[in-house]
Amino acid sequence: MTRLRAVGLALLAPLIAVVVSVLVTTAVIAAAGSSPGDFWDAMFSNPLPRIRVNIVNQAAIIYISAVAAAIAFRMNLFNIGLEGQYTIASFAAASFAGAAYLSGFLNVAVAILIAALVGAAWSGIAGILKTTRGVSEVISTIMLNSIAITLVGYLLNRYGVHEGNTVHTTNLEKSSKLTGFTPYEARDGQIWALCLLAVLVGVGFWVLLSKTRFGFDLRASGQSETAALASGVNPKRMVVTAMLLSGGVAGLIWMPALFGAASSYGTSFQAGLGFTGLAVALLGRNRPIGMAFGAVLFAFLTAQSNTLTFSTDISPSIVQITQGIAVLAVVVAYEIVRRWRSRLEQRDVAKELAPVGPGTAGATA
Repeated sequence: MTRLRAVGLALLAPLIAVVVSVLVTTAVIAAAGSSPGDFWDAMFSNPLPRIRVNIVNQAAIIYISAVAAAIAFRMNLFNIGLEGQYTIASFAAASFAGAAYLSGFLNVAVAILIAALVGAAWSGIAGILKTTRGVSEVISTIMLNSIAITLVGYLLNRYGVHEGNTVHTTNLEKSSKLTGFTPYEARDGQIWALCLLAVLVGVGFWVLLSKTRFGFDLRASGQSETAALASGVNPKRMVVTAMLLSGGVAGLIWMPALFGAASSYGTSFQAGLGFTGLAVALLGRNRPIGMAFGAVLFAFLTAQSNTLTFSTDISPSIVQITQGIAVLAVVVAYEIVRRWRSRLEQRDVAKELAPVGPGTAGATA
């Protein structure tokens, strides 16, 4: 019975989250004067081939962003600076790759390495400020977001290629563009080759946390710095390391798009992925599989929002509300189930430790 109860409690939280999300979203749509039925019909209609390709591509980059956030979360750090980290890293990588100092795959590999290093360095600033001056990583990363975006805007405007009203870095040479996988017709687009980065990042994250001493120290430091220090772990070093790793992964977020379709940093750059990654990390409970489902869900909802524009009178902005409701519902549902599980466990322990009464003692004798 205990095993069945554990399975039931594990399934209860996501079930509550799904029900609450559907009910609240339906209520919001109805309050806005639109038809909930039209919304759900449009959102869960069979996606067109080009939309399916887009879902896979978007899910990959969202997943990388979620892993970057989860690394910091597991250390009990809030790296709100993913947006700035991947922005400045993407600009640096695109600038290097566009300059064509190298050619072919070597150019791609070095550009990816530069993106990871720049993202790590930008995130490391917050880690150093926290460990040396006690500055909250929340405050410092938010400020670093603004600095990164402003700095990139200045550099792009000064050194970028100006074409009419647009400005971008130098376009990649043909040898540096990666051919992706075409599951349907050519007009439906390609699944970017560097979507494999999402798989590698996810596997690496799982191995790091579950199979290495460093991962154990990381999780231990996040749960209790005092206990970690007593066991010989340097909490300050772990904070800086966790921020470096989180920023390094954040630097990879836009790489699949850069070498798959964009070819330069400019108007094609997709902003907002850092904040989306934070939401998906919360939605997936910082677990590799959970974040994968969350990334696919967010990519699916975003891609299907275009259907709302053509087939209904419902604003696509409702999708963003739905995503926010889903994250809040998951967080609240898991907390409710956690407290309920804790009470059940306390009750079971109390029964086991309950003193034996005189009548029971006599019967036992």
